[in-house]
Amino acid sequence: MSCATRVGWISLLCLSCGVSAPGQTSARLQTFDTELALEAGPSAPRLTALGVPGQPKWENRASEVLIASAEVSNKPTPLHWTFNRGASQISEQRVAFIYDCASPHLRLTWEWRTRQAYGPIEHQIRIENLDNQEIWIPMQDSLAFNWQVDPHTPLEHLFVEKGANTPSPVGTHQVALAEGYRWTGTSSTYGDLRDNEPREIIPWSLVQRKDAAQTGWYAGIEFSGRTRISMAREKDSLQVAIGLNPDPGPFRTRLAPGEVFETPVVFLGGFRDGPDGAGNVLRRWVRAVLGNPETWKNPNYPLVVNNSWGGGMDVNEEIALRMIRDSAELGVDMFHIDAGWFRGVGDWYPNPRKFPHGLAVIADDAHKHGLKFGLWVDWTQAGLSTEPGALNARDPKVRDWMVTDLPADWKPEPFKGQTIDLGVPEAKRWAQHEVERIVTDYHLDMLEHDGYLVAHGCDRTDHPHAAPDPLNKCVYKSWGAYWVDSSNSTDVSYHAVRAYYDIYSKLRQDHPGLLFEVCNDGGRMVDFGSASHGDYFSITDTYDPLSNRRAFYDTSHVLPAAMLESYVEKWPTPRIENFRYMLRSGMMGWLTVMTDTNAWSPQQHAEAKKGIDLYKKELRPLIRDAHLYHVSPRPDGVHWDGIEYWDSDRQRGVVYAFRGTVEGERTHSYALQGLQPSDRYLLKFYDHSAPDRTVTGRELMASGLKVVLSLPNSSELIFIESGAH
Repeated sequence: MSCATRVGWISLLCLSCGVSAPGQTSARLQTFDTELALEAGPSAPRLTALGVPGQPKWENRASEVLIASAEVSNKPTPLHWTFNRGASQISEQRVAFIYDCASPHLRLTWEWRTRQAYGPIEHQIRIENLDNQEIWIPMQDSLAFNWQVDPHTPLEHLFVEKGANTPSPVGTHQVALAEGYRWTGTSSTYGDLRDNEPREIIPWSLVQRKDAAQTGWYAGIEFSGRTRISMAREKDSLQVAIGLNPDPGPFRTRLAPGEVFETPVVFLGGFRDGPDGAGNVLRRWVRAVLGNPETWKNPNYPLVVNNSWGGGMDVNEEIALRMIRDSAELGVDMFHIDAGWFRGVGDWYPNPRKFPHGLAVIADDAHKHGLKFGLWVDWTQAGLSTEPGALNARDPKVRDWMVTDLPADWKPEPFKGQTIDLGVPEAKRWAQHEVERIVTDYHLDMLEHDGYLVAHGCDRTDHPHAAPDPLNKCVYKSWGAYWVDSSNSTDVSYHAVRAYYDIYSKLRQDHPGLLFEVCNDGGRMVDFGSASHGDYFSITDTYDPLSNRRAFYDTSHVLPAAMLESYVEKWPTPRIENFRYMLRSGMMGWLTVMTDTNAWSPQQHAEAKKGIDLYKKELRPLIRDAHLYHVSPRPDGVHWDGIEYWDSDRQRGVVYAFRGTVEGERTHSYALQGLQPSDRYLLKFYDHSAPDRTVTGRELMASGLKVVLSLPNSSELIFIESGAH
């Protein structure tokens, strides 16, 4: 069978006769990259194997562990699952094995589906309460398996941290997965609030065989709540569990009659050619499957933005109008008002002293200058404003929505307050109406959410989530807000995240062209669930060139570069070469300038205008569509680092080269990837650090692309064009 025929093809042993063992039914799903063998046993299903075409399979020897008991009328009740052959469904792109429990009456759907002819395959478990009474169920992992591995086969594990607050010194972890390896990576919407917490990961992991083909598998979670991936290798076993975070536990969640509990969707894929081989497939898949089609149809995506935060909270009408004029002069695409425009936290109306004519006139002025208009809002945060329409923490209604009671002397921070629980239906309805009002009244093209949007935990007993354990509850203060940790924290997060998704889905439905920036304290919510509901991410809250490049290096392993926003902040630039270095450190993905551009010198202003024009005409198409290769170690600010883009359709690419601070390192060679060894390529050095020349792909991939820069903290862009064979 040819690849063209094989792509997206599903092979299945039919339900009536395709039995691999008594009482078992087998099926296969396949994309160009990933082959999955599935099996429905009498009482539990199993992922039997994962394969990369032409490579040894990963064999799984453990069935899925389905929840074994539930709580009915405050009593533990064992669950007995039975495969329902008649209700199970098979189509070209979907396998759904159905398991029923007679008493209490529950139905479990174990589903896999392909969404593209390439890339990973998605999986989810749904548990439906068909009984006439309320049922409480325990934790159900999204997916768990136990690969049988050769004890002598070296494996490597790669995972990446979020750039929340500031990128860590490591960021991208590529470690040996040897005998005795134990690891758990967690993700949430608020992580690292306390110093003793480990860094959170983007909820994704890759495991690679150290073989010539550099093959392996990866998995990710499409959910923004409290999730985890865990691994343990012992002898010939590699055990993996993926899904909601069971800690602190025990987890339990309510199912009313007719309700459905859905585990977070996970995806599982195979790959070859190492982490960049996996990333180039996954990024394309995220764009096609999770991304908003309307956003990607716009050839001007990703945008260039001028953000008001360069002046902090002092933004006002005069500053905004002046920035709009300069934004148009520079050629940016959008003007974005950050925090400081509102009457108070929770009071999302323009401050009349700063904006006496409101925000709509600012938006309209931006539109007259050919710019989109975006706005920062921390819309789940309550404050103390008593103005009409404000989310007042002392209002009895709002008090009931919040995650905990506040002391009498509590005051909000300048732009952070106390989080409400969106899982409460009344709070969700208020939030839906409020964001709709903000978008409509202020004529928005983009809405940014910041702060801690989704509740971290809650000590209320009358919300839809499970009640906290009064004997195992911690309430503490961080960033001016009060936080709760207890056994119900994951259930709180589960309900709140689903409400957030509903709010944004409705907003997107009603405003198809509206863009969403996912900030959440600068990169704390970088995950695949947010990728399916937002258009781009603030990837770190530290904006110097090194931090921007580090956060981009890490995040670009798994998410499209166009979705990764770097903020370019004021930084010492004694020479124009340093100024270019600063700008380009934020120009590898979505570019947002966050400094007072009116304070730039005429030379810097001209250089920025030239750079923005280059970004829009030459770099943006590559950032959108090209493959990306990490052709250097992770940036450390001392040595050289770089990123390569190569678009095989356009036969064009670029290398971003950055020199560090070591005086003696004037020269560096980048071993490029993705080229054809026998082809010849024209190299164009944009800053003329070297004469243009033509070389073979073999030379560029073996000996490398040599770059010479005489100044520390300087950069070069080297464009690559395919020439004659």
